[in-house]
Amino acid sequence: MPDIAVIDYGMGNLRSVAKALRHVAPQRTIVVSADPGTIASASRVVLPGQSAMPDCMRSLNQSGLREVVLQVVRDRPFLGICLGLQMLFESSEEGPTPCLGALQGRVVRFRDEAMVGADGARLKVPHMGWSPVKQSREHPLWRGIEDGTRFYFAHSYYPSPRDTALTSATVEYPMAFTCSIASDTIFAVQFHPEKSHRAGLQLLANFVAWNGRV
Repeated sequence: MPDIAVIDYGMGNLRSVAKALRHVAPQRTIVVSADPGTIASASRVVLPGQSAMPDCMRSLNQSGLREVVLQVVRDRPFLGICLGLQMLFESSEEGPTPCLGALQGRVVRFRDEAMVGADGARLKVPHMGWSPVKQSREHPLWRGIEDGTRFYFAHSYYPSPRDTALTSATVEYPMAFTCSIASDTIFAVQFHPEKSHRAGLQLLANFVAWNGRV
């Protein structure tokens, strides 16, 4: 039984996520797996994701892993990364595409007319690079990470939860939007902790130690 399973559905930055987890938890058994039984037996599960939402959802559905993802988000510590966050909601404007529906809300695109910075300069889409993350409330995965710490982002869409209480952090580009959510045993982030140096590794180490309770 693995300690942590990184879900392999044919998409996402799987190897770098697994490498970062092994760096912070060398004594844990960490596997990258497409086997439903292996994933279902893991104590903790990570769902990475990148590329386009239609491709990710098609690949997840065709892999036969949709049901095991919906199972594990309910009963053990679960970490979603980038599209692994977005996939948890009901739908995405990218496509548009139906998603997993584990959480209420949708994923929306940055509006071109709103992409103007405080200095009047146009902001690019996708949002790429380092941005300061404002923590909305305490959570075990923020332990040892200062409010306002910069994380690495690469995305054109972002989550819009129906219940604002889901939001555990926001970032501004140029308006504030949800970049992290927390609900029961789920914690998910729009940024890439595996590319975010010391702060990202701290978040992953916190996930490894997290018992799924707040």
